[in-house]
Amino acid sequence: MRLPPTLAAAGLAAALAGCLASTQQEVQLGREYAQQINAQLPIVDDPEINRYLTRLGDSLARVADNRNLDWRFFIVDSRDVNAFAVPGGFIYINRGLIERMTSMSQLAAVVGHEIGHVTQRHSVEQMAKQQRANVGVTLACVLTRACGTLAANQAIGLGANALFARFSRADEAEADRVGLDYVVRAGIDPTGMPETFRILMAERARRPEGVDTWFITHPLEEDRIRQAEAIINAMPPERISGLTRDSRAFQDFKRRVQALPPSPPSPAG
Repeated sequence: MRLPPTLAAAGLAAALAGCLASTQQEVQLGREYAQQINAQLPIVDDPEINRYLTRLGDSLARVADNRNLDWRFFIVDSRDVNAFAVPGGFIYINRGLIERMTSMSQLAAVVGHEIGHVTQRHSVEQMAKQQRANVGVTLACVLTRACGTLAANQAIGLGANALFARFSRADEAEADRVGLDYVVRAGIDPTGMPETFRILMAERARRPEGVDTWFITHPLEEDRIRQAEAIINAMPPERISGLTRDSRAFQDFKRRVQALPPSPPSPAG
């Protein structure tokens, strides 16, 4: 699926090739692309489900950024395992990822990591690189396997994970580091991050097709897990003692997500 950007988004994105966007430009660009994502991907519209994710996301965003971004949190009704952030504060979590989590701290870690990509402006910088390379915009590739076939990738062109391709290992490490800080500052146990990584690594070993979209966009190996654990171990014990690991509200949220009708099939199968 290849999605042409709106004229406004195209103009803003082109400007990114010359210089890093201002916060106002970043938010405007994010809104334009979020509109396209929400029009093209199946977004869960259950009010209770969305209310829980927004409440959790807001608790992290409040301690993460002082630019007063208009943070928005969405669940994509896809069985593929992935998550992504659009500049300006738009965070997307796939249903398939939520269903594999066992505790609130794991979901918080993923949301905190994606918030980190926004606050550290990784997505904006990636857009600038994409514009300089003149690679086509492929929004649906981000969160599903819509571009997972050889034919689709050939149709889109070389490097066609395009707009939101794989972040660098340095970007992922930085998002992990600041995400762990946000989680702790929000009063949540940070061990959910390495736990989530280990869940995904174990599933890749058992059934790689179940998590392939995550590993396309999020480089993940054992050294990254060890780095996250080292950061946590270096935190003063009194800072992380007694932090919230799980909640009944999360378990209710997860059961409600699991009770939704089956997700629509991915475009690539």
